[in-house]
Amino acid sequence: MIRAWHSRDLSPLLTLWMESTCFAHPFIDTRYWQESEALVRNAYLPSAKTWVWEANGELEGFISVMDEQFIGALFVRPAAIGQGIGKALMNHVKQRFRWLSLEVYQKNERAVKFYHAQGFRIEESAWQEETRHPTWIMNWQADQRPSA
Repeated sequence: MIRAWHSRDLSPLLTLWMESTCFAHPFIDTRYWQESEALVRNAYLPSAKTWVWEANGELEGFISVMDEQFIGALFVRPAAIGQGIGKALMNHVKQRFRWLSLEVYQKNERAVKFYHAQGFRIEESAWQEETRHPTWIMNWQADQRPSA
């Protein structure tokens, strides 16, 4: 169900991103996301490692990691939230990277709770000038304890 993203996935992935990001961020005007789509398509996706969750030929979620450490996107189709897709995608990248970081809007409480449950911890707060909303910077590190 999880596989590497291919360029043929671009249109369905952007559709899923727009639907999911508007759902997850009702406090941000939809026009902001519409204006950001070209940046996602032309800059972020080409520079990231992206994996998708596919079921019955449909993309249900995706995760993108930039610079070998920054989760730039984790989105699940709203109708598929709660089915374990986000957790599976997160576990997929945790197996590939020893340290991960992300930025999440503070008002996106469901996502903040999800990331906490995945072992991420708030390290600092930030401010997104474009959207005029505060965010959390959250980090995760693979267990460094020596095995018994």
